[in-house]
Amino acid sequence: MEDEGRRAKEVKGRVLSVNISQEKGTKKRNVGISLVRKDMGLEGDAHAGVKGRHVSLLLKESIERMRQKGITVEYGDFAENITIDGLHPSCLFPGTKLRVGKDVVLSITRIGKECHKGCAIFKAVGDCIMPKEGIFAVVEKGGTVQVGDEVEIL
Repeated sequence: MEDEGRRAKEVKGRVLSVNISQEKGTKKRNVGISLVRKDMGLEGDAHAGVKGRHVSLLLKESIERMRQKGITVEYGDFAENITIDGLHPSCLFPGTKLRVGKDVVLSITRIGKECHKGCAIFKAVGDCIMPKEGIFAVVEKGGTVQVGDEVEIL
């Protein structure tokens, strides 16, 4: 019974924050809801359309580890588009498909990325977890994503 509960947590999560920014390399702000366009990303976000990285995701537990180090950070501070709670990192790898809300389907393309030199996030926060823990995906099916939406591994 305990294993079933743990597996359910690993394949379903919840959107905690939907974030966009007008410029690359800066913190994003929570807009609560956004249109997600196929082959593009979140409408109005500076990273929309970036090849192979339409949408960036970060798990709540990654942010919590930074907070435990005494760093004051909020959702979106690492420039992630969607902050998620409830998924286990071992279930998220390239090729994994996620349904976010009713319609949006994302396909994970990579975990981590090369960090920019002089990154505004690193300067502001003192560390960055996106190079190792950021989850990047392309949009296979668009729709709307909002805080509270369920995230399901397909």
